[in-house]
Amino acid sequence: MSNRYCLGIDTSNYKTSVAITDEHNNIIFEKSEFLEVEHGTLGLRQSIAFFKQVNVLPSFIEEALSAVDIRNICCISVSDAPRRVEGSYMPVFMAGYNAAKILSSSLAVPLYTFSHQEGHVAAVLKSFYTGSSDEKAIFIHLSGGTTEALLASIDGIHYEFEIVGGTKDISVGKLLDRTGVKLGYDFPAGKYIDQLALNSGYNGSKHLTKIKNDDGWFNLSGTEYQVLKAIELSGTEVAVELMERVSTLLFDVSKYLADKYDVKKIYMAGGVASSTYFRIKIRELMHENSSFTINFGNPELSGDNAVGIALLGGKALNESIFNNTI
Repeated sequence: MSNRYCLGIDTSNYKTSVAITDEHNNIIFEKSEFLEVEHGTLGLRQSIAFFKQVNVLPSFIEEALSAVDIRNICCISVSDAPRRVEGSYMPVFMAGYNAAKILSSSLAVPLYTFSHQEGHVAAVLKSFYTGSSDEKAIFIHLSGGTTEALLASIDGIHYEFEIVGGTKDISVGKLLDRTGVKLGYDFPAGKYIDQLALNSGYNGSKHLTKIKNDDGWFNLSGTEYQVLKAIELSGTEVAVELMERVSTLLFDVSKYLADKYDVKKIYMAGGVASSTYFRIKIRELMHENSSFTINFGNPELSGDNAVGIALLGGKALNESIFNNTI
């Protein structure tokens, strides 16, 4: 019997992503590329991002379709909103949704929609989660636009999220991007800050105060001010200090929320969670704490990608087949 495939599409404000997974959760095809951003700027306006996605996406889909027998593509899935809450909307996701709708109609297969955030969660869980249900967990979603701590209940493809912490102002990703662009790097700049921190030794704080955890919530705009001021005085030296401060914050928030909600598993999701420095530093901080675990998924699947969306589509198809609804 031939494998059943799901083709997933994700068109965020940062990346174009297309993936194909099979019924056994294997990745058959995956391609993700950042949208081009003019040097010195901090991202793209929605109208420009949408235009870029519409122009790039067809070649991605063509490449994906050439990787498999299209007769075995049994469903299409796509991210159609940033989060699965009322009022969550960004025009850029309509580029992927419109393409997915055409594919679904052309191939006469079901179309499933999920949020971008759900895709992040599914992608990070691929490294850990194989059953049909899981106990409650906390996901810390770290990306260019979002920094949220989510108390999650998971049952198959059904996720229930309650926001229990996170930033009150700018996201961690935005803080890193603004720091990197100020230092002269291209947007998105998190990977450059990560490398600077990895290549430097932390010798104690010179410029940045500790970021306070207030019942799982925190502010980062004050840290941004301190960082930008420090760059004028010491250039790239502040990078390792910033990464150390944020790593400590993420660990402190994780420990606090794990205790508060009696949760044993914390998952770091989103593009910022691909940071090698964060992974090393947080695991060091975890060494003396055994009451809970902080888990990182595959670095390649932490950033914006369509793998999680494709996996969710495949699970939705299997559920429909089991329930005899298609």
